[in-house]
Order: sequence, then C-alpha cells, then structure tokens
Amino acid sequence: MNKELGIVELINGPVVKGSNMASFKVNEMVTVGEMQLIGEVVSLEGDVATVQVYEETEGLRAGEKIYSTGSPLSLNLGPGMLGNMFDGIQRPLKKIEEISKIFIPEGIGLLSIDEDKEWETTIGVQVGDVLTQGEIYATVQETQSILHKVMVPPGIEGEVIRVVPNGSYKVKDTIVVLKTPAGQEVTLTLMQKWPVRRPRPIAKRIPIYKPLITGQRVIDTFFPVAKGGTVGLPGGFGTGKTVTQHQLAKWSDADIIVYIGCGERGNEMTNVLEEFPALIDPRTNRPLMERTILIANTSNMPVAAREASIYTGITMAEYFRDMGYDVAIMADSTSRWAEALREISGRLEEMPAEEGYPAYLPSRLAQFYERAGCVKTLNEEEASVTIIGAVSPPGGDFSEPVTENTKRFVSAFLALDKKLAYARHYPAINYLTSYSAYVTMLSDWYKQNVALDMMDLRGKMVRLLQEEEKLNEIVQLVGEDVLPNDQALVLETARIIKKAFLQQNALHKEDTYVSLEKQHKMLQVIDALYENALTCVKIGIPLSTIRKENVFEEVIKMKYDVPNDHIELLDDLIEKIVHTYEELRQKYQ
Repeated sequence: MNKELGIVELINGPVVKGSNMASFKVNEMVTVGEMQLIGEVVSLEGDVATVQVYEETEGLRAGEKIYSTGSPLSLNLGPGMLGNMFDGIQRPLKKIEEISKIFIPEGIGLLSIDEDKEWETTIGVQVGDVLTQGEIYATVQETQSILHKVMVPPGIEGEVIRVVPNGSYKVKDTIVVLKTPAGQEVTLTLMQKWPVRRPRPIAKRIPIYKPLITGQRVIDTFFPVAKGGTVGLPGGFGTGKTVTQHQLAKWSDADIIVYIGCGERGNEMTNVLEEFPALIDPRTNRPLMERTILIANTSNMPVAAREASIYTGITMAEYFRDMGYDVAIMADSTSRWAEALREISGRLEEMPAEEGYPAYLPSRLAQFYERAGCVKTLNEEEASVTIIGAVSPPGGDFSEPVTENTKRFVSAFLALDKKLAYARHYPAINYLTSYSAYVTMLSDWYKQNVALDMMDLRGKMVRLLQEEEKLNEIVQLVGEDVLPNDQALVLETARIIKKAFLQQNALHKEDTYVSLEKQHKMLQVIDALYENALTCVKIGIPLSTIRKENVFEEVIKMKYDVPNDHIELLDDLIEKIVHTYEELRQKYQ
C-alpha cells in the first residue's frame, strides 16, 4: 500500500470527498476510515478526490484516513465462482452469513472466492513449453457440469521453467512459473485478477449466426435471440419479467448463466436465492446452480454497489466466455441500476439530463451492451456472451429514458404487455410491438437445422396477427357479424395462434419447454387449419359450420396433448384437418 493517506473532508451518503489525494488515481480502489470501507475514486480535482463507497457510511467521521490499494476495483476470477452467490462487489453471501446472520456488516473487507478450499487440478503443460495469453495450462472439474479451464492472464507470455505435478491446490498456490522474453519470472496460480470496468480482450468478433434456443415459442419462432446478442425485456410491475428470465435461465442452451438481481425487492431476491438452488438442469439432471452464478443486490443494499454489480456480472461472464463457453447474463433490472447512477450523479452535483438521469446514461448503457458478442477467444475458440436486460419502466411507460435508450442498443426488444398479463396470457410478450433484428441473421440457420419453410410460416402468422389488429378496429365500430367470412376466419385463426402457440404454461410438464421441431410442426398445423378452412369459406360454407368441427379445439389443445417426444402425432392432426374439411366440401358441392 502507498504511504500517502487521504483525509475525509465531506460525507454525503455513499459519496465521500477527501483531501491530500493528489497521488491517487481515478478508478483506483481505496479503503475509507477506521472501518476500512471499500470505495472507488471517481474524480480528482487537484488534491481533492471524490470517492464512491460500496458500503454504508453510517458512523464515518470527517478527519478519518483514506488508504490507497494501488489497483482498480477488480475481481478474483478462478474456481469457486459457479454455484456461488455474491453481492455487487463479489463478496460471497454464504460466507458473510456465517459472520453476520442478518445484514452485511460494514468493514467486512474484500472477501471473495474461497482461498482455503483445495481443488483437484490437472496440469496441461510441461517445462520448456511456450505459453501466450489466453492459453490453458491447467483444468479443474469445478462442478460435474463445467470444466474450469485455467488460462494465462491477458498480457503475459513466456517459457515454462517450473511446473507442479497434478494434485490438490488452493487458488493462490503457484502452479506454473514462466520466464518472459524480458527475462522476468512470472508465477501463475489458479486465479487471476481483472478490473471490472475494462472489457477482457478477444482475438476478434465474428458475425452472429446461431440462436440461443430457449424452448419458449414466442421467442424462438417469433422473436429469436442470437448467441452473442443483446435483448431488452421491458415491462411494468407484474408483467412477468422475473419469471421470463427464470425460464430463460433454466431452459436456454447457454453453458453458463450469470443472474444479476440489481436493486430488486428483498423478498423477490429471496425467492430467487431459494428457487435457483432447487432447480434441476434439464440437460444434466443435476442442480442448475452447477452452471449458475448469482449476484444479489437488493434495493436496501448500498446504492454504489448496485451500480458496480452490472460490471461484476459481465466481467465474470467474459471470463467464462474466454474458456470457450456460451454465457447468458440476466440483468434484473437495468432500471434500478440506472436509478443508482442517478442517485450517485445527484450527490456528485452533476448536471441532470432527462428525468434527472445523468447525461452519460446512454453511453453507460452502450458500454454494458457492447460487451456482448460472438467472438474468437485468445485461444482461438468460438464463444459468446448474450445479455438479456430487464427494464422496469415506472407505470409501464416505454417512453422513459432507460427504455428508450435500451431500445437504441439492443437488437431484440421483447415488450411485456400489462393487458396481456392481466388477461393471463403468459409470457406476456406483445406480438405487435416486440421485434428482433436477428430474424434475417438466423434465417439460414433455421433453414438448415429446422425446416426450409420455418421463417416463411412465421412471416405468415405475423401477417395474420397484424391483419387481425386492423380488423379489430372495424369490429369495435360495427361488430363482428358484418365482416365477410374470409375476414372472420382471420380473426378466428389469430385467436388460435395466440392461444395455441404464443401462450405457454411454464408450470405444465409438456408446455414449459418446446423443441424447435415441435414448434415448426405446430405452425404447420395452424397453417393447415387456416388454408383448409379458407377453401371451405371460398365455396360459400358458413364459418359457423366450419367452426363446428371439433378440430379447432384439438388445435388449441395440441400444446398439452402432444408430448415433445411424440411430435409425429401432429402429422396425424394435419391429416385429420385435411380429411375433415375435404368431407365438408364434398357435402356442400
């Protein structure tokens, strides 16, 4: 530590001003006062520095000392992160609970991953090997689901001059010693440090080309999400943001899930912390926590730590991405993070912009979402980070600054609708105001891996829903009875699309997750129903007669009645539809 000490002059909530700090650096991590509260230097003016403190400042007095650590706010990245629950600055909540049962005590220090636990380590290099940044020199089976690959930290390379045998080691034990081209010796452990505000380096970005398969029909078919993509999930209170994110965390085909509960209500975060450890991973039949990291920052935790939690989560995600894994990060919710920015900005006496948010809100959101992407890592593996950011606009108003700015930086926008939620239509994703720019990017993948007509069927269903919206305006004025039969059939088909396809029951065994093959077959069933009914309408058969055939009800129930492993039953349903309407046409001809 530097001998130079700052002196606390002013305390304003989490913002502390200190004098005698000319030798400190911006973004440097410091400890404040006798309690050694953790903070970060956010601005310097002469020898006066402004520090944002990540803990409660109650009891802190003017005249106490500010100590330098000489490094920026950084995370310890190594085995022990998966299955763990952290606060916004990577302090493990289970460990803290052993120290203090009720609240996180001030001055507890920078606890991190467990430094005393021993990990069974397999060494993958030998003396004489030349290692470059990002290369894997050891592996640890961190959980049964995930192999932790220990990499050479960015910016380091050299020849291996010493290496330990396979065995059990703690995260700080020396595993490999390198001799750099400059002749210096560098020790490599199972752990590396990385500053949270700096993106981790990659070899190059590659174009997005494959979807993040979620098993949720409205997402996979109508508004697909890509691996390495960015998603905004806005919705007012009670529209199902958290449940939607839980479904994505459980069912999406990402290798690692990072869930950030940022400024959410305490009871909601408690539910997450209790439910996640109980969830079973459908891919491995093991606990889902084996490939999940939880970051919990409730609304009563210090506001500055809430601001940092987003960066903590994305840095952890990038670390696992560098190993070659596909990572999905759920931020719930970026609105609370923006409110933390606004509060700190107000205390720093910065000029407010729209609705009191700081003028740099758009650039901070952009910095966060830009850390997503499909990449070639430093060790030439293909990997991705997908960001799904929930937004909680006050009163469900999508024109407020956080939602508007999020819309600028994300490529998929899944707008949760209050009316749909109140009508018990879940997921309450509005099929008219939502959009995904990944439809065109992923169309080749869908043609090659699902079916040639998958995106054409999707386009047809979207057009029927849009046509229904226009017809509804006429119906509200003059009633449904005056519509010609072909237009009334559009209304009936749109009702079936909504009930049979877009509505999905997260608690039903067959409906909670649906394979892409079944989704495609369900679209074919609805299309067959519409086309066959339309041929009947064209020869003058009344819609009431067409509707009497019980195939309409069978189509609505197919999501429950047809198991995922027996989708051939949907072919039988298509045959039944064709046969039923063929008989009906013969009767009328």
